[in-house]
Amino acid sequence: MATLQRDLNKKSGFDSPEQQAYLNLAYTHAKLSAAFARLFKDHGLSEAAYNILRVLRGVRKHPENGRDALPCGEIGGRLIARVPDVTRLIDRLVKAGLVDRIRGEADRRVVLARITTKGLALLRKLDEPVLELHAQTLGHLTRSELKQFNALMEKARQIQASTRSP
Repeated sequence: MATLQRDLNKKSGFDSPEQQAYLNLAYTHAKLSAAFARLFKDHGLSEAAYNILRVLRGVRKHPENGRDALPCGEIGGRLIARVPDVTRLIDRLVKAGLVDRIRGEADRRVVLARITTKGLALLRKLDEPVLELHAQTLGHLTRSELKQFNALMEKARQIQASTRSP
């Protein structure tokens, strides 16, 4: 079985178990996300762009406050990973015809983003390959192990949520 110390060709141990856990998480993410990055790139998307489309599809399926579109700031808050310039990413998606910009009805100054039919079609095309990659990358774990893994990841994030400033 591979170990992080061996994979990193690290001669000495880690400074703390917390350091080892963090580096293990970062290293594992890098390894597992590479296949997803290739899949998205093959379809002209980055992982962040795919995530934006995924968020917008969710809002289209389940409109909030009577709207099926979101402002850029709210999209950014829903992404899996923080992206420095959501507006620029949305600009690219608009240029590709995957997202439309619309003005808010109550306040015309507010600009909202909404996934297009073309964007929905692209996500439908990616749904099965994405699920297959999930199975390939983590399908060797049992249901019990996955449940435990998810619980540990959520527990690890609890400190982050409790120390976040308003």
